[in-house]
Amino acid sequence: MDSEAVRIRCLKNGGTEGGLYKQSEQVQCQSSRCLNGIRRSPENEENSTDPCLNENWMEQEECEILSRNTDRNGSFRRDHASKKPRHQKDLTFQDIYSQQEGYFDDDDDSDSDWEPLQKHVVSKKWACTNCTMVNLDDDLPCDICGEYKESEFLRHGFASRLAPEAFNSHVETERIDRLKDSATQKSDWGNCTAIGFDERMLLHSEVEMKSHPHPERPDRLRAIAASLATAGIFPGRCISIPAREISQEELQPVHSLEHIEAVDLTSRMLSSYFTPDTYANEHSACAARLAAGLCADLATEIMTGNAKNGFALVRPPGHHAGVRQAMGFCLHNNAAVAALAAQSSGAKKVLIVDWDVHHGNGTQEIFEANKSVLYISLHRHEGGKFYPGTGAADEVGIMGAEGYSVNIPWKCGGVGDNDYLYAFQHIVLPIALEFSPDITIISAGFDAARGDPLGCCDVTPSGFAQMTNLLSALSSGKLLVILEGGYNLRSISSSATAVIKVLLGETPGCEVDHVEPSKVGLQTVMEVLEIQMNFWSTLKPTFARLQSQWSSYFLKNRKKIDKKKRRLVGPKWWWLCGRKRLLYHLLYGKLRVRAKGRTIACC
Repeated sequence: MDSEAVRIRCLKNGGTEGGLYKQSEQVQCQSSRCLNGIRRSPENEENSTDPCLNENWMEQEECEILSRNTDRNGSFRRDHASKKPRHQKDLTFQDIYSQQEGYFDDDDDSDSDWEPLQKHVVSKKWACTNCTMVNLDDDLPCDICGEYKESEFLRHGFASRLAPEAFNSHVETERIDRLKDSATQKSDWGNCTAIGFDERMLLHSEVEMKSHPHPERPDRLRAIAASLATAGIFPGRCISIPAREISQEELQPVHSLEHIEAVDLTSRMLSSYFTPDTYANEHSACAARLAAGLCADLATEIMTGNAKNGFALVRPPGHHAGVRQAMGFCLHNNAAVAALAAQSSGAKKVLIVDWDVHHGNGTQEIFEANKSVLYISLHRHEGGKFYPGTGAADEVGIMGAEGYSVNIPWKCGGVGDNDYLYAFQHIVLPIALEFSPDITIISAGFDAARGDPLGCCDVTPSGFAQMTNLLSALSSGKLLVILEGGYNLRSISSSATAVIKVLLGETPGCEVDHVEPSKVGLQTVMEVLEIQMNFWSTLKPTFARLQSQWSSYFLKNRKKIDKKKRRLVGPKWWWLCGRKRLLYHLLYGKLRVRAKGRTIACC
């Protein structure tokens, strides 16, 4: 969720991981001073040499440009109307994916001054309701997820009873309470799936108005809740637990006191930022405490037998939040809080499986020296180039807990069901069975789903359901699923619904007996096995068996490649006897060169 930086700003002296950036309610930049890691706006502040206090240079430059381009009558000159101020533009993921026009324009190369009468054409941009990505064409669907601009699926397709106006409707609130009470009054809790949800978490949102919404937005929960209601799952087949805010004493084993106080301090601010992409408003601290409290109580209910399993429908997400920092949209680490709550309720060993497309660096940091918590993460890594850059295969734990951090880092995007299931069969499940956990917690980010704007992978709802089904066989069925990332509303709603159906006892449709991974997926699995078999003996025969199959796998692929080459080059005799004989031998590896008395085969 954890997730990539939505906007990378040019911050002077800025951006320590624990810092919090105060946002002004107006467009103009105001001076600020640093206090307890939070930038506040003072009323009578003296001049300072801190670069953080001199950020109004951009406004002054724009005023100078305006004065230079204004004639004596005060009207703006048309020949400079299309000229851009020379300052660095904020980089966003929307700019990268949508390839906005003019983003990489250079003023020195612009020839607009030579055509003063030419009308400046402005591309119309619109933000996709489903995935938030910015698009430039009105007529075509979204370039990322295929949703049309005029689509109103949030209003009609997902006719959610949790619309923003519901907070001001006493009738709607009473109806929600009646539904929750009817689900809570079920007698046989031990065989039921518990859901943790509270409407107050929807109040956590970005205050600053932009042309596109933040990917981590309240609509994520609305879409999932509406999908569950439409399927008759919740309210209906699941029970609801009452929400509470977690206490500071329960958070201190996970986070430092400074971090906890920094999050609490945001309740006094209209808008603030821990990092350029991790926002907070006056309701965010409450939402984060509610999310952590629900996860802790769900883990307790499962461990004490009051619920068979559970799903935490919570936000903000948590797996990027470390001991001292909030980052990647995350404020408190919900999975870590749930793991410690489970141990307080009798669990000796806890397994955390993180299938969010981003590495849960916060969860790994919290437990990397703890042998009672096994952390396994499957994520895009790409040699450290994918956010947050951590989670290499050789990060195995520290201080005697080597082997209790298992990272399965994909080398590229586009990874789908087969690669994930293959990794589950050959790495996740063998290690988990040897570890023998008392409870299993899933950091369930759905940003690896097909169509997600940040993950760009290809896991389907069926794939998520299969992974959940495999993990439900562990720890006597004690399984807690915690929502992390996922920013395509259709993908996360269908994927979450498929996962909860498995928790309710439904079996996934397809079989996973014969799963064939991609070449990149197989390479990743082999690399992880070679490292982790030094700590888990059950992996050694698996590694030897796969290593013996490695040559045959690539030999089969090589034959397919050679067949394609033959189709491309045409008849053999024409190449072999014609003028392109040398090229034929280079392609098929049959050219032999004599060098100083010995023959060398070129291949």
